[in-house]
This record gives sequence, C-alpha cells and structure tokens, in this order.
Amino acid sequence: MWKPVLLQNARTMASTLLNGQSITFALEAKVSLLRKLETYSDKPEHIDAVETHMSWVFLTDRYAYKMKKPVRYDILDYSTLALRQQDCEEEVRLNRRLAPDVYLGTVPLTVDPDGSVCVNGKGDVIEWLVKMRRLPAERMLDNMIRKHTVHEADIDSLAMVLARFYQACYAVETSHEQYRAEFINGIEINLQELSVPGYGLPHKQLKKIHDVQASFLRLEPGLLDARVDAGKIVEGHGDLRPEHICLEPDPVIIDCLSFNRQFRINDPADELSFLAMECEHLGAPLISDSLFHTYKTITHDDPSMRLVYFYKIFRACLRAQLAISHVRELEKKDWCKWQQSAKEYLNLAEGYCERLSEI
Repeated sequence: MWKPVLLQNARTMASTLLNGQSITFALEAKVSLLRKLETYSDKPEHIDAVETHMSWVFLTDRYAYKMKKPVRYDILDYSTLALRQQDCEEEVRLNRRLAPDVYLGTVPLTVDPDGSVCVNGKGDVIEWLVKMRRLPAERMLDNMIRKHTVHEADIDSLAMVLARFYQACYAVETSHEQYRAEFINGIEINLQELSVPGYGLPHKQLKKIHDVQASFLRLEPGLLDARVDAGKIVEGHGDLRPEHICLEPDPVIIDCLSFNRQFRINDPADELSFLAMECEHLGAPLISDSLFHTYKTITHDDPSMRLVYFYKIFRACLRAQLAISHVRELEKKDWCKWQQSAKEYLNLAEGYCERLSEI
C-alpha cells in the first residue's frame, strides 16, 4: 500500500486576490463549485461527480473533468497548484498515446474579479483540470463483459492497438538483477500486507501462493532474464484494466499510471497478463487466449506460458493487496466488500499456481 508522507486536510486552501484582498478556496469549495452547471461554459444539462482515492471527476453531458486532490504520498506529490498542473499536463501527454482524441487538454478553473468561478475562464487560476471527451459507458470492456456483449473481433481490435503500441515503445535499460528484484520485493510486500492477522485472509493459501512465486524466481530466472535481453521491458500503460478500455470502432485505452514512471515500466506480456487476469476475474477467461494470439501474430513475440502464469499470479496478489488495504480507512463492519475482493483475487492466484504446475 502507498504510505502517505503527507495527506493534506480536505480544507487545504488555494489563494487568490479579489478586489485587492486575498481569498481562499478549500478543496471542498472547489468540489461544490464544479458540481454547479453555471461553472461550465458549454452549458451542460447535468453533472455527476465521482470521487476516487486521489481525484474528483466531474461528468457533464459531453466531457469529463478530472481534478487532483492536494495530497502527497511516497509515490506522488500533488501538494501544490504548480505540481498538480504539471501532472495534469503529463497525464494528457501520456494518455494521448493510446487515446489520442479523448484527452482534450489541461484547462484552468478560474475566478474573475467579480468573484465568479468558471472552467477555462480568463481570471486567476485556482485549480487545473484534465478535460476529456466522455466515452460511452456501454462500450467499456468491464461493462461489456458483465453484459456478455464482447465479441472476439472486439478483442482482436484491442490486441492490435496494444501490439502496435508496444512495438513503438523503446526498450528501457535495466539489468537482470534489477528486473528480478522488482518481483522479489513485490512478492514479499504482498505477503507481508496480506498476512496481517486481523484481515482474516487464509494463511495456508497465502503461503502456498508465495512459495510458488519464490520457487519460480529461484529456479527459472532465465525466463525473466530473456525478456530483458530481448528489449521487452518498456514504458507501457501501467494499469491495463477492463474499466480503462473502451471498445469503440477504434479501441481507446485511458487512465495510464501517469504519476509514477516506474509503475509504467513493464514487460508487454506482464501488462497483457494483468488485463487477462482482470477479465477472468470478471468472468471472461477466454479473452486471454484471443489477446495473446493476436499480440503474437502481429509482434512475433511469443512469451513463455510459464512466465505468463507467473505474471498473472503476481498481479492477482497485488490486486488482493490493494483491495485489502482499503479496510485501513473503514470501520470493521464495512470490511466485507474488500475482504471478499481480496479473497477472489487470491483464489485466482491459487488457480494460476495449479496451472503453472501442470505446464
């Protein structure tokens, strides 16, 4: 779990001058203003607001506006207006690689001399927002899986986009030892976090999954080393999940991990394994075969299936760890949802362990 160095209070202020006097806008005030129709110049008919761990997203009829919270963790720093602007611009730049016509730019939230606040106005800037074209919810991959409307042609189109993206990525320089160390450290952190007695997760299952991963790294390091030697460690997406994929005629992939480059440095086979694992979690295990088949056909890259299962195990454990970490901020009576999610991912990981043993 990301350890906060500083999590600023929700009343953190953005200051500006109005009629020669300093006034301030708390985060909660900016959220309230962005919930109002009159704040937007395109005259929307309705607004939906969605809070995430690090942002607020405001959905109008045609657009989505993301505002980052003024927080600082050990992996990111949004504590100042300038830093939030910088990250907004980086988010737009990076996401245009896989969603070129979705990310429309970085726009200011401004206050005029008369005190009126407007998105993309001409007054003093009190916040920065990422502006996006809204995507059709019915074409998001997670929704399509739940409604059983995904076709093989959809996955082929998606895999073609991803294959060409990875082909265009430059190899990131790393060593065998550095690449393996990322997994060694991650496996130990996952075990440590998931083994907290109060979380109620099955210790025997955790130990089995941990031992399989540790054994793989000890006995088959060459499978990872070969990916380094082949130049397959690239700056990819970093968070390739079904809810970030829209299967329009030309598929688009949004919400890459813009705030921390290290999280984007992955093997394409790892990112595809992550997506395949998440699709299986939603009840669509056959997507994995289609993804990898098309990827291999276009790139001629054929990663070992043993390596793919290792990646799936690791990613499922990471998702279990992220799920259970939510309970730290909740009353125990509200833990059930996140405990159940963690257990589902651990069951997936255990299943992959069994399949790995059969190859």
